[in-house]
Amino acid sequence: MNVLEVTSSSDAREFLEMAVRLYKEEPNWIRPLDEDIEGLFDPVKNKLLKRGAKCKRWLLLNDEGETIGRVAAFTNPKWKEKQPTGGMGFFECIENKTAAFKLFDTARAWLQQQGMEAMDGPVNFGERDKWWGLLVEGFTPPNYNMPWNYPYYKDFFEEYGFQVYFKQFTYMRQVLGVDFDPKFYKRAAITLEDPDYSYRYLKGKEMYKKFPEYFTAVYNQAWARHMGKSMTIKEAEIMLKKLKPVVDERLIYFGFYKGEPISFFISIPELNQIFQHVNGKLDLLGKAKFLYYKMFKPPIKMLGLVFGVVPAHQGKGVESAMVKNFSDMTYNKSFPYETIEMNWIGDFSPKMMRVCEQLNAKIYKTHHTYRYLFDREKPFERHRIFE
Repeated sequence: MNVLEVTSSSDAREFLEMAVRLYKEEPNWIRPLDEDIEGLFDPVKNKLLKRGAKCKRWLLLNDEGETIGRVAAFTNPKWKEKQPTGGMGFFECIENKTAAFKLFDTARAWLQQQGMEAMDGPVNFGERDKWWGLLVEGFTPPNYNMPWNYPYYKDFFEEYGFQVYFKQFTYMRQVLGVDFDPKFYKRAAITLEDPDYSYRYLKGKEMYKKFPEYFTAVYNQAWARHMGKSMTIKEAEIMLKKLKPVVDERLIYFGFYKGEPISFFISIPELNQIFQHVNGKLDLLGKAKFLYYKMFKPPIKMLGLVFGVVPAHQGKGVESAMVKNFSDMTYNKSFPYETIEMNWIGDFSPKMMRVCEQLNAKIYKTHHTYRYLFDREKPFERHRIFE
């Protein structure tokens, strides 16, 4: 077997096509958009590469010159850990432990050269909300920008010596026909009966004029300490611009106290229910297919992206009231969604797990984020718990 570093456009193309061949008989796999993967390794599109981050990609070839695996490794100066920690991801491999271990060895050796003392994987060269974790339970079609892999990958990681750093759960519930926990209604009533609180989605022009302001006001109090950075209004405007082609304004819900934003619940239509038809390409034909399916066969699943309440209003029933208000709105014949999945709930966030459980949502999928310490004598610690 021979390891080949990705250095040319043809190598980069093979990095994508190798996965297509590997999963060609797998009905649950949905091909990611080529531009979403390539954009991560493009210094023009991925600003991390301008801020000190580094990355490498490799292909693994057998003795006949056929690609049988791939992997990427990266460093990110934003990661703050007890020991310098790099990432490995975009791992794909045939069912061959020797091949898998050779790919792991390649990523580890390069990260050690960069001064790293551990590697997390499989993770993304960017934010945690995309391409993060190894699917270990719930081998159903992936949500947009979430990984899907064969079950045998779990054995590769654990036999090599990776340990579970944290688990990520995807919760799912039916939109109709599933009741909430009785305690949920009791908490919701606290603020639903208080005229100072209100809950609604932003309609029409208000969405594009006020969303960035409202979103950052809540995010920077509720989420910044977990995600490691605050968000500017400009960044929120860019985020909204990217979402604009798929936004259903009913799925972006805010809570207000005396007219000021205090909470949000952001969802989008589950895009892989459309992207499964474009074969990874948003060229002219791909865009035509996207518009066709969006208009005539739209998604019937919502994907919950982020949920937050500012600290001053936590513990007052705001979470329950907002969801109850949103749920009442869904009892409408024009509301097309049948299920909702709450994506990326870390086991280090028991509060969010309890919220999902009170909604009578069930764990539908589980991903593992693994960590491998290069010093095998060093004690392993799991991700700290957020309370």
